[in-house]
Amino acid sequence: MKKVVLALALLAALPLRLWAWGVEGHRAIGIIAENHLTEKARREAAAILGGQSLAMVSTIPDEMRYLPEFKETGPWHYVNTPLGLAHDAYLQAIKAQTEPNAYNVLLLKIKEMKDPAKTPAQRAEALTFVVHIVGDIHQPMHTGRAEDKGGNDIKMTYRGKDTNLHSLWDSGLLDYQGLTYTELGTQYSPVPAPLLKTWQATTDPGQWLFESYTIASQLYTEAAQMPNIDYRYYPAHASIVKQRIQQAGVRLAAVLNEAFK
Repeated sequence: MKKVVLALALLAALPLRLWAWGVEGHRAIGIIAENHLTEKARREAAAILGGQSLAMVSTIPDEMRYLPEFKETGPWHYVNTPLGLAHDAYLQAIKAQTEPNAYNVLLLKIKEMKDPAKTPAQRAEALTFVVHIVGDIHQPMHTGRAEDKGGNDIKMTYRGKDTNLHSLWDSGLLDYQGLTYTELGTQYSPVPAPLLKTWQATTDPGQWLFESYTIASQLYTEAAQMPNIDYRYYPAHASIVKQRIQQAGVRLAAVLNEAFK
């Protein structure tokens, strides 16, 4: 974890804007996950992280990636594929990618997190990335097309301000609510038992990615048809935002509950 601590020290000198990407969403996911952990998993995770909460470590990978020494972690946050793939073809495509991506790195970090042969620092860094990547792959635009950088090059205006499709879904729609991550996590933590069971029964991260990919396909179509959007966009998509954050939180809890049972 020494590299992570160094990264955070260096980041303190960077412009504040670099800290703001997805903070509310990721930390809310961490809170939701903590509210659905078993007592054993809670103790194990806290021990590995030196008492830090899932919420607070959830943003570290985003903060690190702006530093040159962590540049190689950039592709760990997303999986790019062409649009139009059916379920089986999509899973085949992401599993065939040999370069690091959110799918194969997440599987690797889960193994490292559970491995007692790893040093405490290695397990802490692995757990930190597990927390973050589970959140990332539930954000639809982290499964976008490579040619437009997951929607970053899809220019839009939202409520009269310039933005892009990726940024809108990373933080724009959450910012619209005006809630802190604590308020967001608290409001989204309660999940009806039938939904909780259904969401946690889907244990393959590839399936979580396909869900995001399906939503992203819809969002690309909408953006092409209407690049200038207004106050009506948020109410039309609020249920998707809420569901993806909730799913990320309860599935992260399921990963940790299974790992530390």
